[in-house]
Order: sequence, then structure tokens, then C-alpha cells
Amino acid sequence: MSNCSEKPAVFFDMDGTLLDLAYDDFIWNELLPVRYAETHGCSLEQSRATLYAFYQQHNHTLNWYSSSFWTAKVGVDVLAMQIEHKHKVALRPYCLELLDYLKSNDYPIWLTTNADCASLAFKLEQMNLKDYFDVIVSSVGHAKEFVEFWQGLNALHPFNPEQVYFIDDTEKVLNGARAYGIQNLFSIQQPSSGKVARKTCNYPMLHQLTELITHLNQTEVSKQYA
Repeated sequence: MSNCSEKPAVFFDMDGTLLDLAYDDFIWNELLPVRYAETHGCSLEQSRATLYAFYQQHNHTLNWYSSSFWTAKVGVDVLAMQIEHKHKVALRPYCLELLDYLKSNDYPIWLTTNADCASLAFKLEQMNLKDYFDVIVSSVGHAKEFVEFWQGLNALHPFNPEQVYFIDDTEKVLNGARAYGIQNLFSIQQPSSGKVARKTCNYPMLHQLTELITHLNQTEVSKQYA
């Protein structure tokens, strides 16, 4: 997709950025250990230890984000488990207010996520978000943590990394985007409503998503007086 808009494109992560990460914390840290223990006849303590080892092994890889991988790995249908509790999926505060503002002001809106297609599809449907996005990308053979993701994305949907904004709750992902040349990078102060807000980060943090509007307006003013 070519960007014909004069406005910079705004790239969003999904989980922990637009959606409350409390849902994923519940699925992976609370529910799956119970289901794994039931399936394999072990204690909850043993289940947690086993899953923690798996998580550490596959963190920041595409396997980490794959429902089919985890189903095969742990012997529990994790996609079915997620859909069973889809009512717990929730937007982060002011998500729709920001998306509505961007849409009404002609900012191209992209969703760039590591989530696999199945998880992505049910969350977008559950929250009725799909129509907001001009581009939706669920990995391009590499996780967003790595420059190769951004190279692949630009090959599919050309963009100027110096002119886009990217918001993600994971610092390693932002590091990968920065290594590729994306300059306008923002993190999220409280990705999960179930955890305390972060105090420090190597990137500017948005407490409320709509705080991004101020940064966009400042850029517009700077361009007018350049």
C-alpha cells in the first residue's frame, strides 16, 4: 500500500498498546498453568515451573506468539482457551478516542503485531477494530524485535521510517524499530491494568493513548514554521 496522505502514518502494536495486556497475563500466567496441570497430572507448582522454562526459551521469537506452536508444545488447545475467555479482552483507556481522532484527521493507521493470524482475527472481531486500519500485518517471517521484520514490512507496504510514528509496549521491539531507522518511538506506561505503571523507560511513555495527539500536533506546527 502506498501512503498518499500528507500525514505521517501511525503504527500500533496490539497487545499492551491498544488492548489491555491483563487479558494475556490471565491466559498465559494464570489459566494455562491450571490447564497444563490438569492435562498432565502434575502440581500447579510443577506446571508453573515447566511453563516458565518454556516461556524463557521462546521469548522474543515467533514461536512465542504462535497459538499452534503452544498447542503442540503444551498439549492444551491454547487458541480455544483464549476464545473461551474472549469476553475478558479489553481496550486500553482512550483507545477508541485516539483511533477516531486519527481516522477523522486522515492519519494512515497501521497495525503491526507479532500475534498470529488466529489470535489477531478473534481479538479484532471481539473489539470491532478492523475497519480502523489501513494496513494490518501479523509478522512477516520475523518478530518485530528484529530489523528483518521492518525490512519485510517495507517491502510489502513501503513507508519512510523517518516519517512514521510507532507505539509499542515492549522496549526490545522499539529497539528493533530504532535500529531500522524509525525515529518517532513511544512506549506505554501501563500496558496491563493489573500491574503498576512503569516508572522508567528508554523511550517516551504514553500514560493515556490520546497523549499522542499532542506530539502529532507539535510536529504539524513545526512543519508549518520550518
